[in-house]
Amino acid sequence: MARSEHQYLDLLARVLDKGDPRMDRTGVGTKSLFGELLRFDLSGGQVPILTTKRVYWKTAVKEMLWFLTGKTNIRDLLRENVHIWSDWPHARYQRETGTDLSLAEFEARVLEDDAFAQAWGDLGPVYGKQWRRWVDSAGTEHDQIATLVETLKTNPSSRRMLFHAWNVGELDQMALPPCHMVYQFHVNSRNELNCLIFQRSCDLFLGAPFNFTGGAALLVMLAQQAGLTPGELVWVGGDVHVYLNHQAQVREQIARIPTAFPTLKLLRKPDSIDGYGIKDFDVSDYTPHLPIQGDVAV
Repeated sequence: MARSEHQYLDLLARVLDKGDPRMDRTGVGTKSLFGELLRFDLSGGQVPILTTKRVYWKTAVKEMLWFLTGKTNIRDLLRENVHIWSDWPHARYQRETGTDLSLAEFEARVLEDDAFAQAWGDLGPVYGKQWRRWVDSAGTEHDQIATLVETLKTNPSSRRMLFHAWNVGELDQMALPPCHMVYQFHVNSRNELNCLIFQRSCDLFLGAPFNFTGGAALLVMLAQQAGLTPGELVWVGGDVHVYLNHQAQVREQIARIPTAFPTLKLLRKPDSIDGYGIKDFDVSDYTPHLPIQGDVAV
């Protein structure tokens, strides 16, 4: 029970009950707690795709696959019908041009117009750039993911198996500084791969469900590539919060009774971590409640 969805629902309830009221950069305001931990056991094939509201797990996995490509333009996401990153470049476009273009019109132009996509669709050096193409002071690029995979295969007892995205010198160029900023990995004596995600800031209602799903998908892919089995996904949150305009939705979600987590399996083993596509993921026995909508704070 401690590793099921109830721990997440309990955290939501604690934030509503005991969270510190804080005004944030978005102007919406939050209730916030600091320093929380959740643990999810993936060893039986189950993955933490929340059931108390429908999570569009394919969108979360597609986002993770996009991170792994190292690309940073929303055009690649829009081609996969993923819209979760569009609000930030759209807001920048409106702010800098003064043009009142709807989000749908903005996305259409990104898809149709190469020059527009290059100028306005790029998010700056966000996650994928740092994971796959971190540039040091000498100008050398470092592929943190490739290094991780190689270490998992050749030195799985290493305590240095991690990657992160908080590149101080490039933060000001990012549409949004990294939230899930550090991933650390550990292989136990049973050849199980465990992953700890440190997330400095987490929108518990909208963001966390995608972070759990994407993190689980990454763990499963890495385990397969390294000849290991999935173990535990440990999630650590710094500032964990519920936006004030999500409180009614969170209360509705807390009142629902969760079902068992679904199972995820990979349908094939690609030659490398770069070879996965959404068709390689099979999720079964997913019986969620209806979706609950909420506006993203930009």
